[in-house]
Amino acid sequence: MEYRILGKTALKVSRMGFGGIPIQRIDAEGTKKLIKALHAAGINFIDTARGYTVSEEYLGYALEGLRKDFILATKSMARTKEAMAKDIDISLKNLRTDYIDLYQVHNPTPEDLIQVMAPGGALEALEEARAAGKIGHIGITLHPASMFESALELPWVETIMFPYNIVETQAEELIKKCAQRNIGFICMKPLAGGAIEDSKLALRYIAANDDVTVVIPGMAAEEEMKENITSIVNRTPLTDSEWETVRKIREDLGTNFCRRCNYCAPCSAGISIYGVLLMEGYYKRYNLKEWATQRYHAMAKTASDCIDCGICETRCPYNLPIRQMLKRVENLFGK
Repeated sequence: MEYRILGKTALKVSRMGFGGIPIQRIDAEGTKKLIKALHAAGINFIDTARGYTVSEEYLGYALEGLRKDFILATKSMARTKEAMAKDIDISLKNLRTDYIDLYQVHNPTPEDLIQVMAPGGALEALEEARAAGKIGHIGITLHPASMFESALELPWVETIMFPYNIVETQAEELIKKCAQRNIGFICMKPLAGGAIEDSKLALRYIAANDDVTVVIPGMAAEEEMKENITSIVNRTPLTDSEWETVRKIREDLGTNFCRRCNYCAPCSAGISIYGVLLMEGYYKRYNLKEWATQRYHAMAKTASDCIDCGICETRCPYNLPIRQMLKRVENLFGK
């Protein structure tokens, strides 16, 4: 395993880390087994979040006896000092540790960021927690490129987490600036939220960019981990055939697609938004028309149940026209 220094933090992290979202799909014992496999493979960076339901709690259980060998990162959507201080303490309890290496401001809007940095904002709690030894370093996670650019100018930001993959390359110059300014860059959504099926190619593409400090694919099984490691350590240049595949993936996905982050949930009508959009992908991109149609119509709620409230669109970090997308799915599959 290759290791890198995570920007200003001086933390030595494995080039491939672990994204803790999929832990929500397994149980505590499964998490423990996976963490032991990560440890044996030399992966030492784990990222989770307060918002990932049981993820922190399961990780805390799984890390008992191994905590010192891992660099732990988590994050909170809290914007006020009081709420952030509370979340930090909950994270410490869940993770069964007395310190967290990296605590991140999770996906703020421009307005949120103003609140975070204002008197009584979340940054005050983070700085006080750092002074008390509860956390080691402060970072930020973002989705819009405009916010990435703003974060580069903030003196308190030690790391930036942002989507980067075959189809989302809008931040390549900003990632380069991270390296120039000694800000650690954490690559999230390397598979575009699961939209990119060829994980080997996706991770090889990212590993070829030396400005990426650490990439954090979500994994729920040891087999996934082993396959991902093989891809990360393979530093041979992409072949002409692989570049053609990259071109085809970009052509198929474009930029207006669901990353399955599920931030749009809960839907007022009970629709699994990412689920119905996933079926559209299977139908169109993989030509699984009959299978996708059957699965779609077996859902408790489909795109036809949309009540056009638009609340989902206010939550989407990618500003997707979700109502239009659902209408497109309805036209594809019928009512």
